[in-house]
Amino acid sequence: MKRGKKYLSTIENLDKSKMLSPAEAIKWIKENHFANFDESIDISVNLGVDPRKADQVVRGTVVLPHGTGKVKKILVFAQGEKAVEARDAGADYVGGEELVEKISNGWLDFGVCIATPDMMKHVGKIAKILGPRKLMPNPKSGTVTFELKKAIEDSKKGKLEFRTDRNGTIHCTIGKVSFGLKELLENYLTLIDAIIKSRPATAKGKYIKSIYISSTMGPSIKIDPNKITDITEAA
Repeated sequence: MKRGKKYLSTIENLDKSKMLSPAEAIKWIKENHFANFDESIDISVNLGVDPRKADQVVRGTVVLPHGTGKVKKILVFAQGEKAVEARDAGADYVGGEELVEKISNGWLDFGVCIATPDMMKHVGKIAKILGPRKLMPNPKSGTVTFELKKAIEDSKKGKLEFRTDRNGTIHCTIGKVSFGLKELLENYLTLIDAIIKSRPATAKGKYIKSIYISSTMGPSIKIDPNKITDITEAA
């Protein structure tokens, strides 16, 4: 892969043989990012699970204390009083079958999809569209619920849904480079804690195998496996 001059110049300041603590890694990213936009800080967590087995797929949701820095439009499938509740709670789009038809025709101007249980018979018609885009409402992620106000508020606060991919790795965003070090560390630990608590009972051996952190355009940095939950701020 061909790398740009700024990227190559940046990695000259990175000792790849040295693994860092979470605080050291995030501090390095904040001090060395080079893009002319507010980059996201992304995390990849490789787990000691076999995602081919249904009972070892790790998934869950977590509300980051400081959000992700991304503002997503929220669509809610609801009717009657629940539709009113969704609008009052700040949903960007609220509706029923007319939204199903609109999405069927290619409209996808939203980043979060929530539905009341009674609307899932309609939403199921567009599962092949929403599913691959990770937008399909799901009871396990709290996006199929009658508690619309809470679901919408959680999404606005920075609710994340995480799930292992085919390689047993979870990919998430924990904030922006413009966030403070303390904010990013608290977001990081909140996510890691949620992943640890989601460990399948059938998973054997080492659970968290590796963690890498990077900015959108920057190099990845490996976290020391002995310090994955150590968020003591770097000096």
